[in-house]
Amino acid sequence: MQKVSFKIEGEAKTVKLGALLSKLCVPLCKELKRSILINLEGDLGAGKTTFSKGFIRACGYDDLVRSPTYTLVEPYEFSDFSVYHFDLYRLVDPEELEYMGIRDYFEKTSVCLIEWPDKAEGLIPEADVIVHFIYSEQKRDVVIESKLLEQSSLEQISEQINK
Repeated sequence: MQKVSFKIEGEAKTVKLGALLSKLCVPLCKELKRSILINLEGDLGAGKTTFSKGFIRACGYDDLVRSPTYTLVEPYEFSDFSVYHFDLYRLVDPEELEYMGIRDYFEKTSVCLIEWPDKAEGLIPEADVIVHFIYSEQKRDVVIESKLLEQSSLEQISEQINK
């Protein structure tokens, strides 16, 4: 598994991180013609939703990016792929995901951004990318792990994020 760690400070850098990862993952999901799962891990307020906004806007979406806290998923459809933003924080019973047809989301050419993936353990496939956010003293420690992305690509993100 490839891995990179770095620090970022502020909302703008968190949005930029989402955009940088979007530029890697969206072309890959189209090339592979499958869903790419990105698990977003971290405490409340760590930057998961802000990252997602940057990711979705970098795909060309220029309307309001909504948090799926109450709907569980917000879909963003583009001409040849989709982005599905899941927020499972308020999920009471993982079986709710079965009722909403969660497996169908993973069978499309898409990127699935999943906040609080541990709440759906056993119901969602293994992540292709995991982004860990650790918030402390106005900064975020970020760790990105991936079996899909190359180490050089992860290192490029680390180099570009604070430029």
